[in-house]
Amino acid sequence: LPGEQINVRLGGKPYSGAVCDKAFALSFHLKLHRRTHTGEKPYRCTVCDKAFADPSVFKKHHRTHTGEKPYICSVCDKAFAKSSALTTHRRTHTGEKPYSCTVCDKAFADLSTFKKHHRTHTGEKPYSCPVCDKAFAHSFALTSHSRTHTGEKPYICTVCDKAFAKSSALTTHRRTHTGEKPYSCTVCDKAFAQSFALTSHSRTHTGEKPYSCTVCDKAFADLSTFKKHHRTHTGEKPYSCTVCDKAFAQSFALTSHSRTHTGEKPYSCTVCDKAFAHSSAFKKHNKTHTEDRP
Repeated sequence: LPGEQINVRLGGKPYSGAVCDKAFALSFHLKLHRRTHTGEKPYRCTVCDKAFADPSVFKKHHRTHTGEKPYICSVCDKAFAKSSALTTHRRTHTGEKPYSCTVCDKAFADLSTFKKHHRTHTGEKPYSCPVCDKAFAHSFALTSHSRTHTGEKPYICTVCDKAFAKSSALTTHRRTHTGEKPYSCTVCDKAFAQSFALTSHSRTHTGEKPYSCTVCDKAFADLSTFKKHHRTHTGEKPYSCTVCDKAFAQSFALTSHSRTHTGEKPYSCTVCDKAFAHSSAFKKHNKTHTEDRP
């Protein structure tokens, strides 16, 4: 409407809400705002039955079903479902980074990455678990954590059907099938399936031991070894058997113990077909064959 366009240009906001006194330049925006009070959601998805108050949000949602991507990059022809995604993508071509951190001067191309970065300075953790009250800086971290309560494992290996709570865990697991080791040491050319394994290995060259025990001053190159050591002081046993409630300081000890209940014997002798529940017993048995040889 011409009158409303004049309001927008002049900064006027003649449309006020009766509930909260917020004012808007356009009557349509007031109409949308009223729905935050009434709860009205007149736009319903015919595919999944979700309802929306705002027609533009409804259109964006509908594209998750249709796969429609109407926003196309004029440089590389990539297509996007949302105009905001196209705007962010264009910056990969222009190099524009409009969001600057006032603490460390780092700059970012998109607002969400900037917000995540800013929390590294503020320590803000706006995403709280409703079950245990743990808080997280990122929404994806809360989603991942929530699965420790629900037991949900949505990421499934297509080779062996193992399921994982995190996509990163599935990516790592797949390498046990493919043998891929993308992380290579620049000193000795050893390769690793996981980045943390390379980081830990690199310390065998540098001698770095960044994890120091505050009780006995021993230092360790990797975090997991440090944690295991620390339990020798605290007596903590975080790994509990679901069958008999025995607890263990290390996960491999629980795995080994569980076989007393399941009867599993994964270590088989290739000479005499005897099977063993524990690798240590299997190794001892193997010697009975090698010692008999002349």
